[in-house]
Amino acid sequence: MGSQEVTNWQGKNVTVAGLGVSGIPAAKVLHDLGALVTVVNDGDDERARAQAAELEALGVTVRLGDGATLPEGTELIVTAPGWQPDKPLFAAAAAAGVPVWGDVELAWRLRELDGRKAAPWLAVTGTNGKTTTVQMLASILKAAGLRTAAVGNIGVSLLDAVLGEQEYDVLAVELSSYQLHWAPSLRAHSAAVLNLAPDHLDWHGSMEAYAADKGRVYAGNRVACVYNVADKATEDLVRAADVEEGCRAVGFTLGAPGPSQLGVVDGILVDRAFVENRQKNAQELAEVSDVRPPAPHNIANALAAAALARAFGVPPRAVRDGLRDFTPDAHRIAHVADVDQVAYVDDSKATNTHAAEASLAAYDSIVWIAGGLAKGATFDELVARSAKRLRGVVLIGADRALIREALARHAPEVPVVDLDRTDTGAMLAAVQEARGLAEPGDTVLLAPACASMDMFANYNKRGDAFAEAVRELGA
Repeated sequence: MGSQEVTNWQGKNVTVAGLGVSGIPAAKVLHDLGALVTVVNDGDDERARAQAAELEALGVTVRLGDGATLPEGTELIVTAPGWQPDKPLFAAAAAAGVPVWGDVELAWRLRELDGRKAAPWLAVTGTNGKTTTVQMLASILKAAGLRTAAVGNIGVSLLDAVLGEQEYDVLAVELSSYQLHWAPSLRAHSAAVLNLAPDHLDWHGSMEAYAADKGRVYAGNRVACVYNVADKATEDLVRAADVEEGCRAVGFTLGAPGPSQLGVVDGILVDRAFVENRQKNAQELAEVSDVRPPAPHNIANALAAAALARAFGVPPRAVRDGLRDFTPDAHRIAHVADVDQVAYVDDSKATNTHAAEASLAAYDSIVWIAGGLAKGATFDELVARSAKRLRGVVLIGADRALIREALARHAPEVPVVDLDRTDTGAMLAAVQEARGLAEPGDTVLLAPACASMDMFANYNKRGDAFAEAVRELGA
């Protein structure tokens, strides 16, 4: 099913793989366009049955507990991004010559439906920082008077943004490696890969495959491919990308920028990419103090957002105003309280080692609360790089032994409290233990470097438990 057939969905046999936040909207949109839609889903629980009933009432066929078999006559599969590429359904599709799209690909193909004026996409991917960067970007674009929204993996459906009544001048799009894997024809105006670190390797199969899927975001870029000067792998992806003639590589750095880069000089965010005579000139955009919180990795996020906004022609003042207007989400280096001259900071969103390392780098003397589900991660590199900042460590969660062993190897002098608990009440005990280790001027930092599901429903609940425990300290 090529792009020339996109305008005629009537009677097309389309299989949607997976219910949920992307599958249900995709099924409804395709049904409304006249396609003959069958939804297949691995699970057959009470929630899935309720979702199935809603779709069946519209005339959509749903097969619960059968996500492996390719329905007869299928001409296209639209998959939820989380479905792994090695599933039997996709092997059957490949053997039958049936293309597989994700919801992002579907949104991209439908963006000019019924003669709509399609808004350009400014796309952001990377192992960490995607959501914050996209939100910063949207805030900057709004400050420039543009109609925009932060969409994609951030929770706002791209299908809704593309097909809804609201018209946009430009979209700030967060894309995961899963979504990019299933989006072969996506061509963004400009895109950024913020960083690359091992993550989701069980899904992709290798670091090389993971990086290649991230690199798809640069394919066909028209104006700028934004990369991280401190992360050579992101620049390598730019070099390998097939872009439109005239598209430029634009780096961001926490140091002084060279030509075609954005960076920091004397506490000022400056642009040497989107100015006349890049060899000699620089444009002030904002102050470091305009970025909240002004942690190093968050300044990098702001520079990447600024680069994409400048690629779209946004004036310098809007970069400053947009960064000032931006409020970070909860559980992302959120200052909870000061108790007895010790700061308590919630970065429950740091669910992998790369994010935790960035969080730890923001403070000089830390009592670190860590642990949870490791997802196959190793912790030696994280601990070795962060050891000099650690006053003490409190470990919680199912895989805490992996962190304890790394601490014994690389930071043997740092005191460690190993809480042999995985109940939700363990967080209060962890905060109390951390208080005992901390000294005035220290930061007690929840940056678990692990997923939360061994103890909590999600990282939000884990962060909430931390904040509640801190409030009890100060009561």
